[in-house]
Formats: sequence, structure tokens, C-alpha cells
Amino acid sequence: MKHDGTLAGSPVLSVAGLHAWYGAAHILHGLDLDVGRGEVVALMGRNGAGKSTTLKAIMGLVAQRKGGIRFMGQSIAHRQPYEVARRGLGYVPEDRRIFTELTVRQNLITGQQAPRTWPDGSQGLNWTFDSVLALFPNLAGMQDRPACAMSGGEQQMLSVARTLMGNPYCLLLDEPSEGVAPLIVEQMAEMILALKARGASVLLSEQNIHFARLVSDRAYVLEKGAIRFSGAMQALAENEAVRREYLAL
Repeated sequence: MKHDGTLAGSPVLSVAGLHAWYGAAHILHGLDLDVGRGEVVALMGRNGAGKSTTLKAIMGLVAQRKGGIRFMGQSIAHRQPYEVARRGLGYVPEDRRIFTELTVRQNLITGQQAPRTWPDGSQGLNWTFDSVLALFPNLAGMQDRPACAMSGGEQQMLSVARTLMGNPYCLLLDEPSEGVAPLIVEQMAEMILALKARGASVLLSEQNIHFARLVSDRAYVLEKGAIRFSGAMQALAENEAVRREYLAL
């Protein structure tokens, strides 16, 4: 079936003409992208291409931005980050941002929100403490450990797990495979596929095409804040010219 970016009517997340600046530096140049229900979309490009800025701009974490951003059928272009999160858009930053003095359990509790249902009335998302720990069994054995005593990969898992406790309809995930052990990368892939199986969506910022191929349905390739490729993940994997031009190091 050809994908048009929508499932059950309209995209879960839709961005139109998105621009962003840091001071005088114009970082994003009119991005258009969308993510359908139950879809995993990879946002790919080299360091400095604008991937992280795109996720931050969607969440409202970039002060200078303009363009249309719609989530679950409503505009969030002028919403504060906490309002966006309460509506069910989760965000896992590359630098994790966990509470290092709190334990694993306490970190998870801080992210907890009520279960959600889909607008059509179908069963929604209800990640519980137990189901999150089942997804990340490494965390189950360290519930009382302070986050500052965890490895970088373990902290990455905790950051994702805390975000899942908010029962997001869509997850913005920034560089989950960057600098972590292969076992952690494997668990990240399993987590993304588990989200997809529950009908949730993921917009994934990633440089590693091998990881992206494991989980993604479609891909956008960024270069200097503009989209240079948009299409099926398999099409990108088979397009050596695009990969060499925009992804090769």
C-alpha cells in the first residue's frame, strides 16, 4: 500500500514551512514533514545538518522559530514545551536530561501521566511502571540506584523509559544509538518496535543508517537545514548517490 503520510485520516504530527534560528544563525529553512499513526520516521543527516534543532523546534525549545506545527490535529506552534508534553508528544534529548540525584524509580515517577485514548475511541496507550521495566530489564535491577551512578547507556535507557511513562502518542527521539554499547542499541530498537506495535509514532533523529533501517518506515535526509531526500527507508538504503552525498562521513 502506498503511504501518503496519513493513517486514519491525518498525520499524528505535521510540520509545514518550519524555520528556526539561533541568534543571527538561520538553522532550518522551511522544513515540511509528517509522521503517521504507528509510523517510525527517520530524520537523517550528518552532524550539524539540523536534526536536533528540528526536534527542539517542534517541542517549542527554540525561541526563534516560525512555521506550522500540528499535533493530533491541533496547532502547537505557539505552545510551551510543558503544554506540548501534556498533549502526548514525548521528547528524549541527546543529552538525556535525567535527574541525576534521584533514583531510577523516582525518575520514572516524575514522567508519569494518565493513560491516553485515541480520538476515535480506540484503546490508547498505558505504559505502567512494570511494563516499562519489562521493556528495559536492565533498569529493573537498579530501581533504587541514583541516576548519577549509572553508565551513559543506562542513563539513555532511563531517559527513554521516563518519557514512555508519559504515554506519548508520538516520541521525538534524538540520536538513541550515539555512543552507547551494542546491547543498548539493540534494546532501543526493540523499544521503538514495541511503541510501533502499540500504535504510537516515532520521529527519530539518527546518523546510523543500519540502526534506522531496523526500525524506520520512511526517512527524510537533512543537509544545512533543508530536506534533500524524502521517501521510503528502503529507497534511501538502496540510493547510494544520496547516501554518499549527505550521509557518508
